[in-house]
Amino acid sequence: MTSVTYPTAATTTAATTTAASPSAKAANISSDFETFLKMLTVQMKNQDPLNPIESTDYAVQLATFSGVEQQVRTNDLLKQLTENMGGAGLAQYGTWVGMEGRAAVPAQFTGTPITVLPQPLPAADSAQLVVRNASGREVQRLPIATDGSPVQWTGVGQDGATLASGRYSFVVESFSEGARIGESAAEIYAPIVEVRSDASGVKLVFQGGGETSASNVTALRQPG
Repeated sequence: MTSVTYPTAATTTAATTTAASPSAKAANISSDFETFLKMLTVQMKNQDPLNPIESTDYAVQLATFSGVEQQVRTNDLLKQLTENMGGAGLAQYGTWVGMEGRAAVPAQFTGTPITVLPQPLPAADSAQLVVRNASGREVQRLPIATDGSPVQWTGVGQDGATLASGRYSFVVESFSEGARIGESAAEIYAPIVEVRSDASGVKLVFQGGGETSASNVTALRQPG
């Protein structure tokens, strides 16, 4: 049996990568099918008469093209379903706007103390709260308990001066017998100001610009 070259994958790639609308995709699929038939006809005309391609090979090629076409249509349906679900998610999470969400996002410091909710590793016998500014530079390091008790961060440095207003993030470094065993992000409560949907799902935007997936919000509360 002679080897068979399948032109379908190459000819249908354009339908999955360049089409901008359902009608355009349908036109591309139709055009690709015509191209496929032309290539199949040329293949039949130029086959070796002493060693012709078996009919089963043609059937395989036709089935392969049909499978790719169906996959393109399935992808379109899945994309439409995802968009519809995203819209439903926006409506569901829209009620969160104006509430305070608990998540590991940067805090907007304006001089008012911020409640930080650290989560040291279970094996830690000591822990430190590390504060970093918007550029990621460490500006403060404070010892904290390992039981996860809330910490009131006042924004006052070691020299007694209040740090500048801006965005600050918090991480917890855990230690065991003096050795650092890990780092974990600390959560805060911050007002939710926007709900956004993209390809990865529903995102929440917090006051100060922090952003995270809705699934990463561990608690909600009314402001005040």
